[in-house]
Amino acid sequence: MNALLALESTLAAIQPALTAAQHPWWILGSAAVALHGAELDEIRDVDVLLDPRDCAAVFERLGIAVRSGQGDGQFRSEVFQRWDQASLPVELFAGFKLFEQGAWHELLPESRMAVLVGEVTVYVPERAELIAMLQRFGRPKDLLRIAALSPSAQSPSRSGTA
Repeated sequence: MNALLALESTLAAIQPALTAAQHPWWILGSAAVALHGAELDEIRDVDVLLDPRDCAAVFERLGIAVRSGQGDGQFRSEVFQRWDQASLPVELFAGFKLFEQGAWHELLPESRMAVLVGEVTVYVPERAELIAMLQRFGRPKDLLRIAALSPSAQSPSRSGTA
């Protein structure tokens, strides 16, 4: 299955659980880049940033437990869980923080753009905010994602598809 079909299938699979969310949520990472129409070599997983107040309801619908998040030197989350019942793994997290300039900073998008993927509506940060987030992450894969989102790399609109 190609990456875009796997993404569309995964979003359709997770959508019923996300309807339990009462607060804003976002798709981040490579999936968000692809949802903005950028061409990527691969999409390894779907990152879903939730409001901590919605984790119990969303996770219950997925049949997974709420777990405290674990971090690394750059990222950590209050809650983190992985769901592997779709074409792509889904990483759900809340209370997302980035370590920069010697301190942990909460990372919560300010913009929220609806994207229709097949018959499912999902939400991503606006392009400029997504690029700014990826710049803050600064990993080699994030720099490649920024390049894919640049105006010279934009692909034609995918109206209604991932």
